[in-house]
Parts: sequence; C-alpha cells; structure tokens
Amino acid sequence: MSLPDFVSLYEVGPRDGLQNEKAVVPTDTKVALINRLSDSGLSKIEATSFVSPKWVPQMGDNADVMASIDRRSGVTYPVLTPNMKGYEAALAAGATEVAIFGAASESFSQKNINCSIKESIDRFRPITEAAKADGIDVRGYVSCVVGCPYEGDIDPAVVADVSALMMDMGCYEISLGDTIGVGTPGKIQTMLDQVMTKVPVSKLALHCHDTYGQALTNIYAGLQMGVSVVDSSVAGLGGCPYAKGASGNVATEDVLYMLDGLGIKTNVNLDKIIETAWFISNALGRNPASKVAMAIGQENA
Repeated sequence: MSLPDFVSLYEVGPRDGLQNEKAVVPTDTKVALINRLSDSGLSKIEATSFVSPKWVPQMGDNADVMASIDRRSGVTYPVLTPNMKGYEAALAAGATEVAIFGAASESFSQKNINCSIKESIDRFRPITEAAKADGIDVRGYVSCVVGCPYEGDIDPAVVADVSALMMDMGCYEISLGDTIGVGTPGKIQTMLDQVMTKVPVSKLALHCHDTYGQALTNIYAGLQMGVSVVDSSVAGLGGCPYAKGASGNVATEDVLYMLDGLGIKTNVNLDKIIETAWFISNALGRNPASKVAMAIGQENA
C-alpha cells in the first residue's frame, strides 16, 4: 500500500480542544493560540463554535474571537454551526467555512444533539442550502464511526450511509471521527472500505482520539487506504466527555512527527507547533498531552 505524498492537517484545538475545559479560557488566550497556529503553516484552523453559550459556555466569545484573530492569507478558520441560528451568527462574524456535526450512532445523536440521525440530517439541510447560496464551504463530521459509548460497535454500512447523505447535501469533505478512541487499524480500514463505496477517499478525513493509544496507528492505517486529510489538536487538547478515560484528540505535533518521519510533506513547522503546545498548556496550567512535546521539553521548544 502506498502512502500519500502530501497530507493536510486540519487543526481542531481552538474549538474541539478547548470546548470542554472547565475553567473559561480568556478570549485573548484563544486569539493568541490561533495566531500562533496560523504562523506554523497550518491552512485549516477550526476557530470556535457558534452554539448557545447555555450549552457550551466556553465558546460564548465566538464573535469576539473571530473579530480579533489575525487572518492570514492562505489560512481558513472554520467554525462549528449546529443550526441555522448558529450559521447566521457565524456568517455575521465573517466565517468563510462552517462545519456540521452528525453521528453514526442513534443513541449518541440523541444524547449529543437531542435528535435522531435522520432529524439531524434534516436540521442540517437548510444550513447547506444557505451556505451554497452564500458561497460558504461546509464540512461534515460523522462521530462514532467505529464505536459508541452506548451502543458498542458501529455498523460500517451506517457510517457509509450518513457520510453519503452529508456529501449529497453539499459537504466538500467528511471527517470520520473515532470519537471515543476505541478503533484499531483493522476496524478503521474495514470502516473506510465500506465508506469508500459511497464517498471517494479524496473527500474523506480521519479524526482520531487516543483513548487506547491507537490514534497514530489508526491514522497510518488510513494513510495506507489513501486518506490525505487528518484532524489533530495541538498539545492533544480536548476529548469526548462521554468516553470513559478519554485522553483527548491526537496531538498535532505527534502526527506531524510521524508524517515528517515518513517523508510526507505537510508544510507545517514542527518546532512552531511544539512551542504553541507549551504556550497553551502553560495557560491551562498543565503539561501537554503529547509524547513529542514532552520529549522535546519546554526549554528546547
């Protein structure tokens, strides 16, 4: 199996990484984080989420964040929009790309966004229609693509069906999320085999959590299948609140170290990512959840 020559890293730290932090992260810290990430060579940095602050207080400063970041040429700052109200607020804040969030598990969909899979698709349709009219790109997330905290193993055929529905609605890319980090390379490849019967691999991304320490091997398994877009979070920020013992998203610097070692181009500067990992970790008062950042150390970053 051949590996891609180039992999695009889609940074989720500022949104997915910070959204579950118990203490509210100051807006200026979020802005500094995004600006540092912009300087690293990343081309996609998910900046915030336009959800009700009642449900996600950490993202209540979404418009202020979007107004304050230094927008760099060649860098896109997508935002999560769960409904039309969120979409309209994101548009007003200057968003040029949005993301919608579905699931391949009925139970997870009900507990995470309070509706069935079908209802979630129906809820997202007005967003994709409005985005098309407004010239806004839409990315689709599918969570629980191999396992669910409530249902256990997930049928890959369901993942394929939900992915195809999102693609048909107008999403330019589908991010397949191992939300609770239970995937193994075999399960990831079996799932991808099924999804690729309905969605071309060029339209797929992998979003792996490292709960069981499998994220890098699962990403490598995806690369072998032709996946060339990987979601990651600087310093390993974030995690699924429903996953028992969840240790968070795979760290951007860990993925980058592996890709560099494989000779795969990313146009992202590892040193700057490590510096940024220590910056945000110091702001949060803890060490990075990243093997590479810890191995290099702050003094060498």
